[in-house]
Amino acid sequence: MIITQTPFRISFVGGGTDLEAYYKTNYGAVVSTAINKSIYITINKRFDDTIRLSYSKTEIVDHVDDLQHDIAKACLKMTGVERGVEITSIADVPAGTGLGSSSSFTVGLLNALYTYIGEQKSAQELAELACRVEIDILKHPIGKQDQFAAAYGGMNYFRFNSDGSVEREKNPNYGCHETGNES
Repeated sequence: MIITQTPFRISFVGGGTDLEAYYKTNYGAVVSTAINKSIYITINKRFDDTIRLSYSKTEIVDHVDDLQHDIAKACLKMTGVERGVEITSIADVPAGTGLGSSSSFTVGLLNALYTYIGEQKSAQELAELACRVEIDILKHPIGKQDQFAAAYGGMNYFRFNSDGSVEREKNPNYGCHETGNES
């Protein structure tokens, strides 16, 4: 059994600049941090060829195309895992809270699926693949910050370049200086 834990995030500044319509004109940038709330994905081989997907509801289907959950369907197709698996997701926070839960689900599921087929992906690769699923394949009207925040965790500055690439600075320090105990 494979279990992944992927964090949710909060943003401090730059929301909306991660949308292609914005960063294509110049660049976008956000400062965000992962929080101590996560989504957990498990994947295990089934004893038959069906797919069992359990999230807020449970689907048992014979073929990946029969899944109703669009993100799970796209991730399974992307990785070539199209039968004989059981996938569950359990989250510390309900969907729709504004903490990037769908992107955390996508990153966590891709991480689990690639591990299941014996391929390790870097945080950068997982974020880019999650963006491809949600933005390019499924055409969800979202930006890139959630996928990158979920894949990297921690506190980060992300720059969204006009060519679509994303740069990361870990633990940004913008003129904040620690000082000792001054009397």
